Amino acid sequence: MTAPATAAESRASAADAGRTRPDPAGSGRVRRPIPEPTPVPMAHRRRKDRLATIAVCGAFVLALIPLVSLVWIVVSNGISRFGWTFLNTDMVGVYGSMVSGGVYHAIIGTLQVTGIAAVISIPLGIFTAIYLVEYGRGPLKRGITLLVDVMTGIPSIVAGLFAFALFTILFGPAYKAAVIGGVALAVLMTPVVVRSVEEMLRLVPNELREAAYALGVPRWLTIVKVVLRTAIAGITTGIMIAIARVIGETAPLLVTVGLAAGVNWNAFEGRVATLPVYVYRQYAQGGASIDRAWAGALTLIAIVMLLNLLARLVSRYFSPRT
Repeated sequence: MTAPATAAESRASAADAGRTRPDPAGSGRVRRPIPEPTPVPMAHRRRKDRLATIAVCGAFVLALIPLVSLVWIVVSNGISRFGWTFLNTDMVGVYGSMVSGGVYHAIIGTLQVTGIAAVISIPLGIFTAIYLVEYGRGPLKRGITLLVDVMTGIPSIVAGLFAFALFTILFGPAYKAAVIGGVALAVLMTPVVVRSVEEMLRLVPNELREAAYALGVPRWLTIVKVVLRTAIAGITTGIMIAIARVIGETAPLLVTVGLAAGVNWNAFEGRVATLPVYVYRQYAQGGASIDRAWAGALTLIAIVMLLNLLARLVSRYFSPRT
């Protein structure tokens, strides 16, 4: 009876010795080895990867449906009136149910208002972003950051009322001009420019700045020659996106620039027409004007798409060569 028991104990001791090892420090204690992780079956991994791919593709399709539907509706309704004649004529002498008339005056007014907004907001936004990234410290930086965050969420009608009240105080309530709309759009555009430029400047590696400082280059020249040149592609793209964002604003232009039937080349005197207000007024009139409204909306979408395409081309041109 003792021999089988001894053999069983020997087998148990051998199995125990395979699972444990003595302490190399010589303490007499026995350490157990770390168990090997259980491998995940390859089929399970493929199943999870397939589910993730389906989820991502489904989310992409869901996000694409509204965009495709919007473009399809605008193109299908506006393509019948869209053409060179529509783009090259204004609304002078067009009344009631007349089917003539175009959008030329609204394109000129939109370019005027957006150009004024860009002239105001682009330098202000770039200099503010440079200060926040390169110079800003303490309470002043936190205050400017808070102000930019608040301005980002300002409703567009509030920006329009601000510009209208400002010019009413200066020139009276009867004053209407493209410059008022430009100031209103600049209020909306400036925080977008600040945020986009700030993010691009923060992406510039500090090693580039430190290398310039080590060569004795002053800070302002380092910013101009190193930081801005490195981030110029992203800065240009952000500015173009900011312009495309404000070019379709309607509410601030309703209370600032009014509506005109012809082209007004003076941005500082007289009412002007803009594409968003033109589309709104034409659609509100009904009848034959609805076709002009859809064609005007198609024109606005085409301008925004051209701006985004230009932003990509500029970004590719200025991006560093590898």
